[in-house]
Amino acid sequence: MVSERTPELRHHIDDVALLAQGVGRRLGLRTHELYEVVRAAELYDIGKMAIPDAILTKPGPLDAAEWEFMRQHTIVGERMLHVAPALAGVARLVPWCHERLDGGGYPDALAGDEIPLGARIVAVCDAFNAMTSDRPYRRAVSADEAVAELHRHSGTQFDAEVVAAFQAELTDPSRERATTPLPARFDGRVLSVSAN
Repeated sequence: MVSERTPELRHHIDDVALLAQGVGRRLGLRTHELYEVVRAAELYDIGKMAIPDAILTKPGPLDAAEWEFMRQHTIVGERMLHVAPALAGVARLVPWCHERLDGGGYPDALAGDEIPLGARIVAVCDAFNAMTSDRPYRRAVSADEAVAELHRHSGTQFDAEVVAAFQAELTDPSRERATTPLPARFDGRVLSVSAN
């Protein structure tokens, strides 16, 4: 639905999910945890379906009221995903993908280990992809500049261990070949295989 409304997001979603899968593997996530992280990386912004285009594509900074409206997309996304019982674990990660390690994020101002590891992984992968992509309000930066920015905010905005695993994943020459499909649904047994 999101990629139909905003086709350019499909590439962003795929990139974030692919990076999250690699980082999750490096951090030793179990199969069902990895499944939830990858699906959260694909769906964490689904709540943006409820955000008006005038806010999503605004070329300048958002005002306070617009930011408050934008911050609601994580809660809306969680509600949308809870409708599907198979996505309950994913729905639990989605609201916290915009939290910060220092407690300055949203929607709940969680800090440190209060933020699930899966959400911390998605946050780093999303931030990198956002920085290296053109946006209506700013130009993309290089991958090196984006990694340097992740390190600058490591320990405050981002989990330092996740940033280190992310950098290792990003610089691994075998990364593209090492990615394998995950189960489309995990409940103790593999039912079908996803292409992502």
